[in-house]
Amino acid sequence: MSRKRILIADDDDSIREIASATIELTTDWDVVTASCGKEALEVALRSLPDAILLDVMMPDMDGPTTFAHLQADARTSPIPVILLTAKVHTADRQRYTRIGVQGVIAKPFDPMTLAMSIGALLRWT
Repeated sequence: MSRKRILIADDDDSIREIASATIELTTDWDVVTASCGKEALEVALRSLPDAILLDVMMPDMDGPTTFAHLQADARTSPIPVILLTAKVHTADRQRYTRIGVQGVIAKPFDPMTLAMSIGALLRWT
């Protein structure tokens, strides 16, 4: 079985670095990153990750818009997406579920349990 690859897309450098480092330390997954929605689309097409951890609020293209573009492309539409957001109100979670994301992880997250949370949402555990 090949190693899992996850794309982390977040405009905050420190979030990308912390998430990447802890995932790589606590799993055998490969991590690729993107700093904006447009780059996330490019990296997703190039690397075809097994999952995408996508920030909701990014300046050029927000997470839900990026997700819509991923869903519109047959090459990336099967990739499960988990949204990473500071806005975790019930209405927001319900809206994200309706658009078809795999799950939501709240910011700030516990770096040491991030991979476990991702694995649980994706049923990789």
